[in-house]
Amino acid sequence: MTLAGRFVRLEPLSLEHLPGLVAVGLDPELWRLIPTQITDAAGMRRYVESALADGEAGRAIPFATIEQATGTVVGSTRFGNLEPAHRRVEIGWTWIAAPWQRSAVNTEAKLLMLTHAFEKLAMNRVELKTDALNARSRAAIARIGATEEGTLRHHMVTESGRLRDTVYFSLLRDEWPEAKRRLTARLSK
Repeated sequence: MTLAGRFVRLEPLSLEHLPGLVAVGLDPELWRLIPTQITDAAGMRRYVESALADGEAGRAIPFATIEQATGTVVGSTRFGNLEPAHRRVEIGWTWIAAPWQRSAVNTEAKLLMLTHAFEKLAMNRVELKTDALNARSRAAIARIGATEEGTLRHHMVTESGRLRDTVYFSLLRDEWPEAKRRLTARLSK
């Protein structure tokens, strides 16, 4: 399944995206607040292979994030922690290369994914989480209209050995219409 908008296209992730991901995704700053540290092409391959394995196991739906205007791979994202019985899914594992950050790319990607989650998959709840130190990510998630639910202290051990506190957010089905209106309005500016 491909999710496409005016600015971004989310294509099912494959090893064919690997060269594009390597070309834009080895900036150490991208991985500073993410548990996984990608420093070379082999690390990116392991990252993609892990995402694909989760997809094959039914735990995730990973995407390559493509800029529509140029066809350039600019990052990756996925649905994860799928819980169909509870009608719950997480949007995460999102990274976007620096030149495309703070652009319409992430806003539209979230709009496409949330629309799919609520309107196609009939989810009741979408979860998002981020490192407590990632103020930009926390602010972006709040701008979507998600509610901050709390912080899981020492939730993860990052590859660098740092104990990460993780902030959880959610968006519920009845909150979706207002969030959709907000995201759509931001894209029309």
